[in-house]
Amino acid sequence: MRIEQLEYLAAVTEHGSLRRASEAMHISQPALSEAVTKLEKELGTTLLDRRRTGSRISRQGLDLQQFMTEVLEAVDRLRQAAGQQSVRRRDLRIGTVNTASSSLLAPALRDLHARHGSGGVEVVNGRQADIQQGLAEGSLDLGLVNVLPGDEVPPSLVADKLIEGTPVACLRADHPLAAKERVTVDDLRAEPHVLMRPGFVMHRYAHRVFAGSLPGTTYATDGADLGKSMVAAGLGISILPDFSITHDALVRAGVLTTRPIQTDQTTVTLLMLRRRVERVAEPLRDLQTALVRQARAYLASLELPPTGSDPAPEVAAVTPISSRARTLSAQ
Repeated sequence: MRIEQLEYLAAVTEHGSLRRASEAMHISQPALSEAVTKLEKELGTTLLDRRRTGSRISRQGLDLQQFMTEVLEAVDRLRQAAGQQSVRRRDLRIGTVNTASSSLLAPALRDLHARHGSGGVEVVNGRQADIQQGLAEGSLDLGLVNVLPGDEVPPSLVADKLIEGTPVACLRADHPLAAKERVTVDDLRAEPHVLMRPGFVMHRYAHRVFAGSLPGTTYATDGADLGKSMVAAGLGISILPDFSITHDALVRAGVLTTRPIQTDQTTVTLLMLRRRVERVAEPLRDLQTALVRQARAYLASLELPPTGSDPAPEVAAVTPISSRARTLSAQ
């Protein structure tokens, strides 16, 4: 067994195909494939599922992945101790449904950079099912997804609750509905909408709140950020989790505002997902900690009194107007 064989296998897992892995490792695809095949023969197990759409780590490979990662990390520490400059640092790959990118993930990555310096981090926007599949197959290290009440997480994944909020109507500040304290479902139904595409939680929520009959004029997009830009352009109203827009720059600039939806008690929960393993690499563990810290900072900002007012008294639980939110520390 050679160290480069483990590195090649890690590259295939990370990039999802032999071709992309060979390009990243700067070797030919046949040479990389042969090295992995020899490792499979030596270990007496199949490490990759080779498909027409790409190669992914097998079930047996997932069972061994933690041990192989520990070997590679130990080799990197040895190289660092020996003063080598060519230590290969595996990129962290984070899957997110986009709504958490600006409010939590970006500042958490800033904290990670301050602690570990420059390192490779790839952020992939996707749907909840794609993120869960990427975590299960080893191509993603961490996932941020939104769930509705009753949604389940696969038992192979660990889920930490970061924020619990509520769906709100996102509209331009000069929209007639902005004059109301709350909007009704009938108010919303009469307006053109910017919806999330199928596969996103807020698409399911829209079908639920409109009883399966969506408003007549709709636009569809993949993420909250583009959705907010389309609302700002006057294309319609969007329904988003409050935590995805509360501190948005367009809100601070007075372009967008939000209104609670009357009679609706649905919650949207932002979860941090990872594979269930005994040992978590230090950078990944530090990123998890940073995300929890940023979630707590976000919640604390919701509880701050307006500037110039008396401090709010301490209470056992605070329920902000537009968010019933709470966090759990990372497991």
